[in-house]
Amino acid sequence: MIGFVDGKLLYKTSQHLIILTGGIGFKIFTTVDLINASETGQKISLFTYTHVKDDALDLYGFANPENLAMFELFLSVSGIGPKTAMSIFSAGKIERIKEAIVKGDVAFFSAVPRLGRKNAQKIIIELRSKLGSLGELDLAAESGESKEIIDALKSFGFSPSETKEALRSVSDSQGTTSDKIKLALKFLGRK
Repeated sequence: MIGFVDGKLLYKTSQHLIILTGGIGFKIFTTVDLINASETGQKISLFTYTHVKDDALDLYGFANPENLAMFELFLSVSGIGPKTAMSIFSAGKIERIKEAIVKGDVAFFSAVPRLGRKNAQKIIIELRSKLGSLGELDLAAESGESKEIIDALKSFGFSPSETKEALRSVSDSQGTTSDKIKLALKFLGRK
């Protein structure tokens, strides 16, 4: 199987890139963000997934191993093929996708073309437990109000896992940042 392709971008469409390496042009399906960020003639390196069908051998490319791992997790869900998995990547950045899984955001996945409500629920149910540490919200990447809440809870001596749990408990709450910090403290006080 082909796991990595490094070469010069020869051609691009709205769904795939053709990368020239060693005199061979590889057609690699990839994300819209990666296609838009790529310029013809530039050097490009992609981590790839090889999908073998009866009548075709397709390559799917990603900028980093984390995105590739997430793609492979989507494929582990029954009823989700590579094209549907690629559509999910077009719906948002990987952090947002992980957050939708962790929070059980069915609406996020239901909005993806080729993916109905039933499959959206299946993705959340099957992947929430598989994500493990991969699915934990990255506290360092938080910004704005979430960061203020995290910093406040950390200053009270709560662990990162407690902080993440409390943040998830107040994420849909209404009110000011101070109100949410109070709610998070109440949540942690009940434990």
